[in-house]
Amino acid sequence: MKLARLGPAGQERPVVVHDGKTYDLSGLAADIDGDFLASGGIATARAALEAGGLPEVADAASLRAGSPIARPGALLCIGMNYAEHAAESGSAPPEVPILFLKTPNTAGGPGDPVTIPPGSERTDWEVELGVVIGRRALYLESTSDSLAHVAGFVVANDVSERQFQLADSGGQWSKGKCSPGFSPLGPWLVTPDEVDHTRLRLRSWVNGEPRQDSTTADMIFGVEYLVWHLSQYLALEPGDVILTGTPQGVALSGKYPYLRPGDVVELEIEGLGRQRQEFVKAGVR
Repeated sequence: MKLARLGPAGQERPVVVHDGKTYDLSGLAADIDGDFLASGGIATARAALEAGGLPEVADAASLRAGSPIARPGALLCIGMNYAEHAAESGSAPPEVPILFLKTPNTAGGPGDPVTIPPGSERTDWEVELGVVIGRRALYLESTSDSLAHVAGFVVANDVSERQFQLADSGGQWSKGKCSPGFSPLGPWLVTPDEVDHTRLRLRSWVNGEPRQDSTTADMIFGVEYLVWHLSQYLALEPGDVILTGTPQGVALSGKYPYLRPGDVVELEIEGLGRQRQEFVKAGVR
Protein backbone atom coordinates (compact mmCIF):
# COMPACT_ATOMS: atom_id res chain seq x y z
CA MET A 1 0.00 0.00 0.00
CA LYS A 2 1.13 3.54 -0.75
CA LEU A 3 0.32 6.34 1.69
CA ALA A 4 0.78 10.02 0.92
CA ARG A 5 -0.11 13.52 2.12
CA LEU A 6 -1.51 16.02 -0.38
CA GLY A 7 -2.20 19.73 -0.16
CA PRO A 8 -0.53 23.04 0.73
CA ALA A 9 2.26 22.96 3.29
CA GLY A 10 0.74 22.69 6.74
CA GLN A 11 -2.67 21.71 5.34
CA GLU A 12 -1.94 18.27 3.87
CA ARG A 13 -4.57 15.57 4.03
CA PRO A 14 -3.75 11.86 4.29
CA VAL A 15 -4.48 9.67 1.27
CA VAL A 16 -3.86 6.16 -0.01
CA VAL A 17 -2.78 5.50 -3.60
CA HIS A 18 -3.99 2.27 -5.18
CA ASP A 19 -4.26 1.05 -8.78
CA GLY A 20 -3.67 4.53 -10.16
CA LYS A 21 -6.34 6.17 -8.03
CA THR A 22 -6.08 8.26 -4.87
CA TYR A 23 -8.44 7.87 -1.92
CA ASP A 24 -9.06 10.23 1.00
CA LEU A 25 -8.13 8.97 4.47
CA SER A 26 -9.09 12.12 6.35
CA GLY A 27 -12.30 10.47 7.58
CA LEU A 28 -10.16 7.87 9.36
CA ALA A 29 -7.09 9.83 10.41
CA ALA A 30 -6.12 13.42 11.06
CA ASP A 31 -2.69 12.85 9.54
CA ILE A 32 -0.01 10.27 8.77
CA ASP A 33 2.25 10.61 11.76
CA GLY A 34 3.63 8.63 14.67
CA ASP A 35 0.23 8.37 16.37
CA PHE A 36 -1.36 7.05 13.17
CA LEU A 37 1.31 4.39 12.78
CA ALA A 38 1.40 3.39 16.46
CA SER A 39 -2.37 2.95 16.60
CA GLY A 40 -2.57 0.52 13.69
CA GLY A 41 -3.54 3.16 11.16
CA ILE A 42 -2.07 1.27 8.22
CA ALA A 43 -4.18 -1.81 8.95
CA THR A 44 -7.27 0.38 9.37
CA ALA A 45 -6.60 2.14 6.07
CA ARG A 46 -6.05 -1.16 4.29
CA ALA A 47 -9.32 -2.57 5.60
CA ALA A 48 -11.24 0.55 4.54
CA LEU A 49 -9.66 0.43 1.09
CA GLU A 50 -10.53 -3.23 0.62
CA ALA A 51 -14.09 -2.58 1.78
CA GLY A 52 -14.49 0.18 -0.80
CA GLY A 53 -15.32 2.74 1.86
CA LEU A 54 -12.90 5.51 0.93
CA PRO A 55 -13.87 8.49 -1.26
CA GLU A 56 -11.72 9.13 -4.31
CA VAL A 57 -9.69 12.35 -4.57
CA ALA A 58 -10.50 13.39 -8.11
CA ASP A 59 -8.02 16.28 -8.31
CA ALA A 60 -5.08 14.43 -6.73
CA ALA A 61 -2.79 14.99 -9.71
CA SER A 62 -3.07 18.77 -9.29
CA LEU A 63 -2.23 18.80 -5.58
CA ARG A 64 1.16 19.34 -3.99
CA ALA A 65 2.68 16.26 -2.37
CA GLY A 66 4.04 16.79 1.11
CA SER A 67 6.34 14.55 3.08
CA PRO A 68 4.41 11.29 3.56
CA ILE A 69 5.24 11.52 7.27
CA ALA A 70 4.11 14.63 9.12
CA ARG A 71 7.17 16.14 10.84
CA PRO A 72 9.15 13.04 11.85
CA GLY A 73 10.13 12.93 15.49
CA ALA A 74 13.70 12.13 14.48
CA LEU A 75 15.67 11.77 11.28
CA LEU A 76 18.47 9.32 12.03
CA CYS A 77 21.09 9.14 9.30
CA ILE A 78 23.73 6.57 8.48
CA GLY A 79 26.94 7.86 6.94
CA MET A 80 29.08 6.15 4.30
CA ASN A 81 26.93 3.01 4.11
CA TYR A 82 28.03 2.22 0.54
CA ALA A 83 31.68 1.25 0.08
CA GLU A 84 32.19 3.24 -3.13
CA HIS A 85 30.70 6.38 -1.58
CA ALA A 86 33.06 6.00 1.37
CA ALA A 87 35.93 5.76 -1.11
CA GLU A 88 34.88 8.89 -3.04
CA SER A 89 34.67 10.67 0.32
CA GLY A 90 38.27 9.70 1.04
CA SER A 91 37.40 7.23 3.82
CA ALA A 92 37.62 3.51 4.43
CA PRO A 93 34.30 1.64 4.73
CA PRO A 94 33.10 1.90 8.34
CA GLU A 95 33.29 -1.10 10.64
CA VAL A 96 30.20 0.02 12.57
CA PRO A 97 27.33 2.26 11.43
CA ILE A 98 28.09 5.99 11.58
CA LEU A 99 25.12 7.90 13.04
CA PHE A 100 24.26 11.58 12.71
CA LEU A 101 20.97 13.43 13.13
CA LYS A 102 18.92 15.89 11.10
CA THR A 103 16.32 18.18 12.64
CA PRO A 104 12.61 17.49 11.97
CA ASN A 105 12.14 20.79 10.12
CA THR A 106 14.43 19.54 7.35
CA ALA A 107 11.60 17.29 6.13
CA GLY A 108 9.89 18.53 2.97
CA GLY A 109 7.79 17.36 0.08
CA PRO A 110 9.31 15.53 -2.89
CA GLY A 111 8.69 18.44 -5.26
CA ASP A 112 9.26 21.39 -2.94
CA PRO A 113 12.00 23.87 -3.89
CA VAL A 114 15.12 23.60 -1.72
CA THR A 115 16.87 26.75 -0.55
CA ILE A 116 20.66 26.92 -0.85
CA PRO A 117 21.84 28.49 2.44
CA PRO A 118 23.45 31.95 2.38
CA GLY A 119 27.17 31.65 1.74
CA SER A 120 26.95 28.08 0.51
CA GLU A 121 29.36 26.99 -2.19
CA ARG A 122 29.12 23.24 -1.69
CA THR A 123 25.46 22.14 -1.60
CA ASP A 124 25.18 18.48 -2.62
CA TRP A 125 22.56 15.80 -3.29
CA GLU A 126 22.23 12.24 -1.89
CA VAL A 127 19.54 9.76 -2.94
CA GLU A 128 18.76 7.42 -0.03
CA LEU A 129 16.35 4.73 1.08
CA GLY A 130 14.37 5.99 4.05
CA VAL A 131 12.98 3.56 6.62
CA VAL A 132 9.88 4.70 8.53
CA ILE A 133 9.43 3.26 12.02
CA GLY A 134 5.94 1.99 12.83
CA ARG A 135 6.41 0.49 16.31
CA ARG A 136 8.69 1.51 19.15
CA ALA A 137 11.99 -0.34 18.98
CA LEU A 138 14.35 -0.49 21.96
CA TYR A 139 16.94 -3.16 22.76
CA LEU A 140 15.75 -5.58 20.09
CA GLU A 141 17.12 -9.05 20.68
CA SER A 142 17.80 -9.94 17.05
CA THR A 143 17.89 -8.53 13.54
CA SER A 144 15.01 -10.90 12.82
CA ASP A 145 12.83 -8.65 15.00
CA SER A 146 13.54 -5.51 13.01
CA LEU A 147 10.97 -5.57 10.21
CA ALA A 148 8.10 -5.93 12.70
CA HIS A 149 8.93 -2.35 13.71
CA VAL A 150 9.07 -0.93 10.17
CA ALA A 151 5.99 0.80 8.73
CA GLY A 152 7.45 1.26 5.27
CA PHE A 153 9.97 2.91 3.00
CA VAL A 154 10.38 6.30 1.33
CA VAL A 155 12.63 8.04 -1.17
CA ALA A 156 14.85 10.57 0.61
CA ASN A 157 17.26 13.25 -0.52
CA ASP A 158 19.85 13.83 2.21
CA VAL A 159 20.77 17.31 0.98
CA SER A 160 24.14 18.37 2.40
CA GLU A 161 26.31 21.47 2.54
CA ARG A 162 29.84 20.06 2.56
CA GLN A 163 31.68 23.16 3.82
CA PHE A 164 29.37 23.31 6.82
CA GLN A 165 29.49 19.52 7.25
CA LEU A 166 33.23 18.95 6.99
CA ALA A 167 35.20 22.18 7.45
CA ASP A 168 32.95 24.11 9.85
CA SER A 169 31.69 21.08 11.74
CA GLY A 170 34.01 20.79 14.72
CA GLY A 171 33.84 17.02 14.19
CA GLN A 172 30.08 16.52 13.89
CA TRP A 173 28.29 16.52 10.52
CA SER A 174 24.90 17.98 11.41
CA LYS A 175 25.79 21.63 10.69
CA GLY A 176 25.86 20.71 7.02
CA LYS A 177 22.69 18.65 7.13
CA CYS A 178 20.08 20.72 8.94
CA SER A 179 19.08 23.67 6.78
CA PRO A 180 15.28 23.85 6.45
CA GLY A 181 14.04 21.60 3.65
CA PHE A 182 17.25 19.57 3.46
CA SER A 183 15.36 16.24 3.72
CA PRO A 184 12.78 15.92 0.93
CA LEU A 185 10.78 12.73 1.53
CA GLY A 186 8.29 10.80 -0.58
CA PRO A 187 6.17 10.93 -2.66
CA TRP A 188 4.83 7.84 -0.88
CA LEU A 189 5.28 5.77 2.23
CA VAL A 190 5.30 2.26 0.73
CA THR A 191 4.55 -0.67 3.02
CA PRO A 192 7.11 -3.51 3.21
CA ASP A 193 4.87 -6.02 1.42
CA GLU A 194 5.06 -3.90 -1.76
CA VAL A 195 8.83 -3.99 -2.37
CA ASP A 196 11.96 -6.06 -1.79
CA HIS A 197 13.95 -3.46 0.13
CA THR A 198 17.17 -5.45 -0.25
CA ARG A 199 17.37 -4.95 -4.03
CA LEU A 200 16.00 -1.55 -4.92
CA ARG A 201 17.63 0.51 -7.65
CA LEU A 202 18.50 4.08 -6.60
CA ARG A 203 19.21 6.82 -9.14
CA SER A 204 19.72 10.57 -9.25
CA TRP A 205 20.10 13.21 -11.95
CA VAL A 206 21.12 16.87 -12.00
CA ASN A 207 19.68 18.97 -14.82
CA GLY A 208 18.80 15.72 -16.60
CA GLU A 209 22.34 14.31 -16.42
CA PRO A 210 22.86 10.98 -14.58
CA ARG A 211 24.69 11.11 -11.27
CA GLN A 212 23.99 8.09 -9.02
CA ASP A 213 22.95 4.60 -10.09
CA SER A 214 23.21 1.78 -7.57
CA THR A 215 21.16 -0.70 -5.58
CA THR A 216 20.38 -1.22 -1.92
CA ALA A 217 22.05 -4.63 -2.28
CA ASP A 218 25.33 -2.67 -2.08
CA MET A 219 24.66 -1.29 1.40
CA ILE A 220 27.30 -2.25 3.95
CA PHE A 221 24.74 -2.46 6.74
CA GLY A 222 21.25 -3.57 5.69
CA VAL A 223 17.92 -2.34 6.98
CA GLU A 224 17.41 -5.13 9.49
CA TYR A 225 20.86 -4.65 10.98
CA LEU A 226 20.48 -0.87 11.20
CA VAL A 227 17.15 -1.03 13.04
CA TRP A 228 18.55 -3.60 15.47
CA HIS A 229 21.83 -1.74 15.93
CA LEU A 230 20.25 1.65 16.57
CA SER A 231 17.81 0.11 19.06
CA GLN A 232 20.77 -0.87 21.24
CA TYR A 233 21.55 2.81 21.80
CA LEU A 234 18.25 4.68 21.54
CA ALA A 235 14.50 4.24 21.29
CA LEU A 236 13.15 4.35 17.76
CA GLU A 237 9.65 5.80 17.92
CA PRO A 238 6.74 5.53 15.46
CA GLY A 239 7.17 8.17 12.78
CA ASP A 240 10.96 8.31 13.06
CA VAL A 241 12.82 7.97 9.77
CA ILE A 242 16.19 6.30 9.23
CA LEU A 243 18.13 7.50 6.18
CA THR A 244 20.28 4.53 5.24
CA GLY A 245 23.12 6.17 3.32
CA THR A 246 23.85 7.13 -0.27
CA PRO A 247 25.80 5.44 -3.08
CA GLN A 248 28.61 6.96 -5.10
CA GLY A 249 28.03 9.81 -7.56
CA VAL A 250 27.75 12.99 -5.48
CA ALA A 251 29.52 16.31 -5.94
CA LEU A 252 31.80 15.59 -2.98
CA SER A 253 33.58 13.10 -5.24
CA GLY A 254 35.05 15.97 -7.27
CA LYS A 255 33.57 14.56 -10.48
CA TYR A 256 30.61 16.94 -10.59
CA PRO A 257 29.94 20.58 -9.72
CA TYR A 258 28.05 21.51 -6.58
CA LEU A 259 24.51 22.81 -6.90
CA ARG A 260 23.68 26.36 -7.89
CA PRO A 261 20.38 28.30 -7.97
CA GLY A 262 18.26 27.03 -10.85
CA ASP A 263 19.68 23.50 -10.81
CA VAL A 264 17.12 20.69 -10.79
CA VAL A 265 17.75 17.45 -8.92
CA GLU A 266 15.67 14.34 -9.62
CA LEU A 267 15.80 11.13 -7.61
CA GLU A 268 14.12 7.77 -7.99
CA ILE A 269 14.02 4.50 -6.09
CA GLU A 270 12.44 1.48 -7.74
CA GLY A 271 8.90 0.99 -6.45
CA LEU A 272 9.01 4.03 -4.16
CA GLY A 273 8.50 6.86 -6.63
CA ARG A 274 10.37 9.88 -7.93
CA GLN A 275 11.33 13.32 -6.62
CA ARG A 276 12.14 16.60 -8.37
CA GLN A 277 13.53 19.69 -6.64
CA GLU A 278 14.63 23.03 -7.99
CA PHE A 279 17.39 24.58 -5.89
CA VAL A 280 16.86 28.26 -5.21
CA LYS A 281 18.74 31.18 -3.74
CA ALA A 282 18.05 31.99 -0.09
CA GLY A 283 15.08 34.30 0.25
CA VAL A 284 13.39 33.00 -2.91
CA ARG A 285 10.58 30.43 -2.64
